[in-house]
Amino acid sequence: MSTSSVYTIRIPTAIRQMMDEMKDVNWQSDIRHSIEELVKEKRRQKLLADGRELRKQTRNIGVSASDLIREDRDAR
Repeated sequence: MSTSSVYTIRIPTAIRQMMDEMKDVNWQSDIRHSIEELVKEKRRQKLLADGRELRKQTRNIGVSASDLIREDRDAR
């Protein structure tokens, strides 16, 4: 069983009143799902940005990939 924690937010009263009028919506579940999806997307964006930055740093190492492969094959 996974643990959970509470995160409290403030919303405008008018929004809360509209939410209360919608009895058929499970707000807790819908909001939890939306947060999970947003966190996953933000994490994916950060990982991609980190990967792109790492690729920029390693792109021009002064040796071509074919030279590195040839050197590795010759060493066998």
